[in-house]
Amino acid sequence: MRRGRRRVRPIVPALLVGLLLAGCTSGSPAVAPASGVVRPTATRTATPVPATTAAPTVADRAEALVAAMTPEERAGQALMTAGTVQQLPGLASAVDRYHLAGVMVRGRSGAGTAAVARAFAPARAAARDGLPLLTATDQEGGTVQVLTGPGFSRIPSAVEQGRGSASATRSDAERWGRQLAAAGVRLDLAPVADVPCAATLHDNPPVAALGRQYSSDPAVAGSHVAAFVAGMRAAGVDTAVKHFPGLGCVTRNTDTAARVVDSATTAESARLRSFADGVAAGTGFVMVSSAEYARMDPGTSALFSSRIIQGTLRGRLGFDGVVMSDDVGGAAAVRAWTPAQRAVRFVRAGGDLVLDVRPADLPAMHAALVATAHDDGAFARALTAAAVRVVTARLRLAG
Repeated sequence: MRRGRRRVRPIVPALLVGLLLAGCTSGSPAVAPASGVVRPTATRTATPVPATTAAPTVADRAEALVAAMTPEERAGQALMTAGTVQQLPGLASAVDRYHLAGVMVRGRSGAGTAAVARAFAPARAAARDGLPLLTATDQEGGTVQVLTGPGFSRIPSAVEQGRGSASATRSDAERWGRQLAAAGVRLDLAPVADVPCAATLHDNPPVAALGRQYSSDPAVAGSHVAAFVAGMRAAGVDTAVKHFPGLGCVTRNTDTAARVVDSATTAESARLRSFADGVAAGTGFVMVSSAEYARMDPGTSALFSSRIIQGTLRGRLGFDGVVMSDDVGGAAAVRAWTPAQRAVRFVRAGGDLVLDVRPADLPAMHAALVATAHDDGAFARALTAAAVRVVTARLRLAG
């Protein structure tokens, strides 16, 4: 028996067992008999119909589940960690102990769909009842395709995909999504919506140098981003459009450089169209970059910027799904902050789900979220709102 966990029963809407129907008699037209007395016709009497109780929405169920959670369980909804296919089974204990919302498979594996599904099984079984684990990977295509082997197609790079039609991208994404679903993956950390600037097209290490952009034209890129999202959704796999508000105009990589600054992008930039198109297509997640944006919130990483997360992504683009971080475990861009500070600052800025590929960071992150929520009412409300959005996404995966 697991200790320290409060099981939450799924919420079942109240159902009406029936409606009382009043009988009625049809009368014939009035006839004047010989006596001259007119017989009244029969009349229908309306019987009040009891009001029905509307079934709770997914968001309603999520709110109720989060309200019943312990502080430790609520904090766990804001955390996702990662491991290789071989390491996935060993992450079940972390899922159980820290009530994690999700696990990502990273690295490169040629094991195939069946082996990946088996590797995810222990972590999935450790998730709380009624809430499917967010099982994720990076399956963009080209140089960024984590899973290959039996059951997986080779996925061309986004640059190659962008040379074809958006309808072809949608069809291909649905096929690739079915392969991910067969492997037990329900969240693809793709597509890349970043659009390179003309000045950085040949000097853009995180995106253009790897062929990860669909196009340098925001409208073309946006059509493929929307198509990829739609195709994956048709296969039952959610997407995380990334890396908001874009890494197309930087000349350094946030994975390897301590400070990466975009001096071109603004909240009104045309390059944000591809993200807006992904949001309009129904992506459930948007991943925020760890770069700084000098013309949006100077001196602050996008991960920690309420102006960017709440003002631009939620406000201007109208995104109401899960805002997740780019990896904060191995990225050089966030090393100035401790793991605990990274988690707290992200949630305080309006973020929902912290991705950290280093499981060793989980104890400090989880403890900091719980402690800060205990001491700070505003932060507690932010963490609760984040948990509701994450739990909503998890419930939707259950169909």
